[in-house]
Amino acid sequence: MIKKWAYFLGLTLFITLVSSGFKVKEAKQFGKIDGFHLADNEITTYTVPTVDETVHVNLRFPFTGKSYTGFKQAIAIKESQGLYKLVNRYGYMGKYQFGKSALRALGITDTKAFLNTPHIQERAFRALLSKNKWELRNEISKYDGKVIRGVQITESGLLAAAHLAGAGSVKAFLKSNGKNGFRDGFGTSLKSYIKRFGGYDTSAIIAHPEPKVKLD
Repeated sequence: MIKKWAYFLGLTLFITLVSSGFKVKEAKQFGKIDGFHLADNEITTYTVPTVDETVHVNLRFPFTGKSYTGFKQAIAIKESQGLYKLVNRYGYMGKYQFGKSALRALGITDTKAFLNTPHIQERAFRALLSKNKWELRNEISKYDGKVIRGVQITESGLLAAAHLAGAGSVKAFLKSNGKNGFRDGFGTSLKSYIKRFGGYDTSAIIAHPEPKVKLD
C-alpha cells in the first residue's frame, strides 16, 4: 500500500515538473542594465515582429529611370560619387567634375564659391549640357540611333561623352567611325560613356551657343 502511494506521489510530482516547463511566460520588463538604459517614463514592455511582419516591410526608394534626373544622378555617381566638394588629382572639381576652363566658359571664375554652392553646380551642369548640345546639334541629328563599334548612338550618350572629353573629341569619334577614341587620366573611354549613359531623356535641354550660369 505504501509502495503504491509512493508511486502515485512520485508520478504526480513528475507530471507537475514537466508541465511547468511549458507554461507561457509573461512579458518581461527591462530595467536599467549594462548597455541598456531606460528613462523612468519610458514604456518598458517590448515585443518582436512576427515572421509575416518582417516579410512585408515596405521600403520605398525613388526610381528615376531614364529621366533627366536619372541621367544627371548617374553622371554624378560616376564622376564623384555625388560629392559636391570633391576635387580630384587633376584639379577637376565638384559633383560633376568641372575643369576651370569649362567653368570660365559658363561665366564662373570663383572656384571656391562654386565648390561650396550646390545649386550653382547643378546650374553649371545643365548649362554645359546646353552648350554641348549646340556644339553637337548636327551630329545628334545625323548619328542618333546608329551603331558604331557595337554601341548605339543616342543624344544622352553623346552629351555624356562631351562632358567627359569635350564636343570636339565626340565629333572626331563619330567622324572616324569610332577609330579616334579618347581616354581621360583615369583610363575612362569616350566610347564607354556613350554606351553607359545612352537612352536617357535629355529632350528638355535647350541647345545654346553661349549659356551663362546665374550666380545668385
